[in-house]
Amino acid sequence: MATVVIVHGTAELASWRVEGSDLVFVEELAWLALAARRAGYTVHLRDVDADVALLLGLVGLSDVFGQPEVREQRGVEEVVVSDDAVSAHLDDLDRPR
Repeated sequence: MATVVIVHGTAELASWRVEGSDLVFVEELAWLALAARRAGYTVHLRDVDADVALLLGLVGLSDVFGQPEVREQRGVEEVVVSDDAVSAHLDDLDRPR
C-alpha cells in the first residue's frame, strides 16, 4: 500500500491511497510516473509499505518517486544490545591487516 501524490512544481494536485505489494503493482506505478512526467508532473509516494519500498529498490525505481516515505510497522521496535557477542567481534573489522 502507498499514497500516490501528483505534484506540479511545489503544488500537490491530487493524492489517493492504492493497495498492492507485488511487481504488477510496482509496474503500474512506473507507468503512472512515466505518463505524469510526459505531461509535466511528478509522482511522489507517501506511507509506503516496507515491501513496496523494497521492490522499488530492487527494480531500480526508488529514484523515480523521490525518497518514498516508508511507513513504520506497528509494534516493531529496534533494540541495540551493547554487549551483544556478535557486535563485539565486529571491532576486528576496523583494524588494519
